[in-house]
Amino acid sequence: MSIISVKNVTKKFRENTVLKNVSLEIEKSSVTGLIGRNGSGKTVLMKCILGLVSPDSGSIFVRDKRVGKDIDIPDNVGVIIETPGFLPNFSAYNNLMQLAKIRRKIGKNEVRAAIKLVGLDPDNKKHVGKYSLGMRQRLGLAQAIMEDPDILILDEPLNGLDKEGAADMRKFLLGLKDQGKTLLIASHSAEDVDTLCDTVYEMDKGIISKVR
Repeated sequence: MSIISVKNVTKKFRENTVLKNVSLEIEKSSVTGLIGRNGSGKTVLMKCILGLVSPDSGSIFVRDKRVGKDIDIPDNVGVIIETPGFLPNFSAYNNLMQLAKIRRKIGKNEVRAAIKLVGLDPDNKKHVGKYSLGMRQRLGLAQAIMEDPDILILDEPLNGLDKEGAADMRKFLLGLKDQGKTLLIASHSAEDVDTLCDTVYEMDKGIISKVR
């Protein structure tokens, strides 16, 4: 049973067709990889699944509800899209607490736990504006998991991590799959895809094909 189903989706921006009749099925408790060069359509596809961009034709279902019709934006989904944006003059903890207050689903304990899970210190007062790219990616992943979503849509989640950090995060992501979560990951890294993904799709100029 597919938890995410994309059926014949096309999306144009003016004269540029960025998604061309794209279809894919994502099974529950699996890791699906999207590979392809910059500009191939990966991020736009993710935004369509999330309800942030409306396709010109075709349909997208998340948990059997049609995005843009039955629901505007799927709930219980953790997201990293492009470089995570945070308040530069706040600490990691204060950034995530500001976000947690929006939906009021979690509190201090869950925020602290999420920060620890990705290898950061919730008591560190260092401003996020002084973080390295790898630290910001870790914090982005903490934000994505802090409300315990059952679906994670992650665009280049290991970008900027050193070799050891990337290996740690791969283990962490596989642990999420073992907990029954469903992951859709876009990556340029062959190692990430080979290590993490059950199913892999390649995108090229808006056209999708199943690799394995």
